[in-house]
Amino acid sequence: MKKFPIPPFTLESALEKIQLAEDGWNSRDPQRVAQAYTIDSEWRNRHLFINGRDEIIDFLSHKWERELDYKLKKEYWAHTENRIAVRFEYEYRDVNGQWFRAYGNENWEFDEDGLMRRRYASINDLPIKESERKFI
Repeated sequence: MKKFPIPPFTLESALEKIQLAEDGWNSRDPQRVAQAYTIDSEWRNRHLFINGRDEIIDFLSHKWERELDYKLKKEYWAHTENRIAVRFEYEYRDVNGQWFRAYGNENWEFDEDGLMRRRYASINDLPIKESERKFI
């Protein structure tokens, strides 16, 4: 299965790949998101190490049970032939109604079919007031 655009990336195709990733994550559909990754994809997400689509689906299912009203924005940082770096922000509220904005960076590596085989994410959360939200 090919997931276009595929490497080698140009600026335009890297921007397209980033938008597709943003749209997927904003769907909050773990099955849909997982299809962008290789079967044996490796993640580092904060302090967690996640391997393979089944673990990705499990992780995202639990994430979106805790992170309500999740909304994400990704921004291009750099790219090479099969790698893309992004910075991102997302907002969510917890089950108690406290809003947060998460900031971070991700480094992505893709296989020849355009599936992400590695994702390394560094993320920090900041409590915010509902009136401070950017992504409504």
